[in-house]
Amino acid sequence: MRLTDYKALTFDVYGTLIDWESGMVAGLAPLTERVSRSLSRDDILEAHAFHESTAQAQTPGKRYPDVLALVYRRLAEEWGVAATWAEAAAYGASVADWPAFGDSAEALAYLRAHYALVVLSNVDNASFDASDARLGRPFHVVCTAEDVGAYKPDDRNFGYMLRRLERMGIGKGDILHTAESMFHDHAPANRHGLASCHIYRRHDRPGFGATMHPGDMPRVDARFDSMAAMVAAHRAELAG
Repeated sequence: MRLTDYKALTFDVYGTLIDWESGMVAGLAPLTERVSRSLSRDDILEAHAFHESTAQAQTPGKRYPDVLALVYRRLAEEWGVAATWAEAAAYGASVADWPAFGDSAEALAYLRAHYALVVLSNVDNASFDASDARLGRPFHVVCTAEDVGAYKPDDRNFGYMLRRLERMGIGKGDILHTAESMFHDHAPANRHGLASCHIYRRHDRPGFGATMHPGDMPRVDARFDSMAAMVAAHRAELAG
């Protein structure tokens, strides 16, 4: 597979371009500081992954800040800590504060000159707007869970995106789906017959962190530990 064979890069955002795990841990600090037992970073993230994926599957029309508020309340219950709904809602609004990975904005600025850049993200439009600003507003097309009324890995999200791109003359063979999450992205990309590139942000840590285990491991066509490494490979192809 050559990166230069594709016309469009379709991106997951949270976990791939935005460091959502650091954002989650920081946003949950007012809660986790009151937990009587010691929680590791991955304890927090894995519990979050379970409650988030459950809420998204059960209430697919709920906006992402409301999903996160529900996750906060469920975590408080699981950890035996009293929490107000105002605290939960504040956590739901914290997406705007989640930081970008250090290489994301520069990589996207470079890639925009070579591809149509497309977002396919489990987020609402208002929360994404803040993340988009952090990333330099590089995207040509934005598809959110709020637009679809469902959350990945639901096939409706990929179906919606593919219909949007087909209207632009971009077919499946032109697309490289670029993401960290095996559960949310690479498994459904496989089902839809898309080539995929794994941005392995957790390459130096075990487990799946803030995403659920995907079951059978999906196929990926390329893997890089960072967006900077992906850009370097693209430049090497052009030079070679």
